[in-house]
Amino acid sequence: MSWETPVADDPYKILGIAKDASTDQIRKAYRTLAKKLHPDLNPGDPTAAERFREIQAAHAILSDPDKRARFDRGEIDMAGTERPQHRYYRDYAGAEDAGRYHTTAGFEDFSDIFSDLFARRAGGTAEGAGLRMRGQDVSYTLEIDFTDAVKGGTRRITLADGHSIDLHLPQGVDDGEVLRLKGKGMPGLGGGPPGDALVRITVRPHPLFRRDGLDILLDLPITVDEAVLGGKVETPTVWGRVVLTIPENASSGQVLRIRGKGIRRAGDKKAGDQLVSLKIVLPDTPDPDLKRFMEDWRGRHAHDPRARMRATS
Repeated sequence: MSWETPVADDPYKILGIAKDASTDQIRKAYRTLAKKLHPDLNPGDPTAAERFREIQAAHAILSDPDKRARFDRGEIDMAGTERPQHRYYRDYAGAEDAGRYHTTAGFEDFSDIFSDLFARRAGGTAEGAGLRMRGQDVSYTLEIDFTDAVKGGTRRITLADGHSIDLHLPQGVDDGEVLRLKGKGMPGLGGGPPGDALVRITVRPHPLFRRDGLDILLDLPITVDEAVLGGKVETPTVWGRVVLTIPENASSGQVLRIRGKGIRRAGDKKAGDQLVSLKIVLPDTPDPDLKRFMEDWRGRHAHDPRARMRATS
């Protein structure tokens, strides 16, 4: 895992509402966008899926009065990540040795520095000052395999304080999705609660499969005779091999759908599909029989697949 800085967005702009929008206006804007962008209504549209996740995150902030107030005060970003609250933190974070709190010792140093600063500002001990602050969130990046992202599972990870925990990967977790571990961030100060650990998922590309929303895409090579005559072809999916029927007279680029073999997210009523794009592949070496057959066929047939293209150009 590696460290990163979370990117903050504006939930008001995402929902298209004013800063002083009422609770009813927030709810109405969210429902309108949710109905328009829901993945079930936009199958295979990654842009709609991403926007749907954004409006969910925006609604989660603005529908909670406490979170909304903290966001408006600049204390948290749209992901709920704690922002630096005091000049003390900015001065320390900008110092040459600011990276110290990336280690177990850094957690202790960071808390000590805050305690000393608060104590000096209050003219006494940090406890006596009555200052209480929630701990900072800590962000990580975790790279996982494509199949692990689709099927879910558990990964053992080590946090910055040296402790190892089991991270649950939900089925269908997407590239760029952030998983929140409550209370696993920086320790709080003056009795304040700890922050959270935010784990951003990056998914390694698969040699065969690609993802498009809830669908999985696959390019399937077929022979010339399979394209002309049709047939049954064993086809890989993330969930195991299946037998796919190739129709007669199939074209390269034709897409066949294998239902239910795509992404299955917890809570979703419907799983995605696997979309198989056919690719006609000739033998590596020229086949004299095939060449003679095609020369004879071409002489007796006037098939022009580009006629429509010329008519519209």
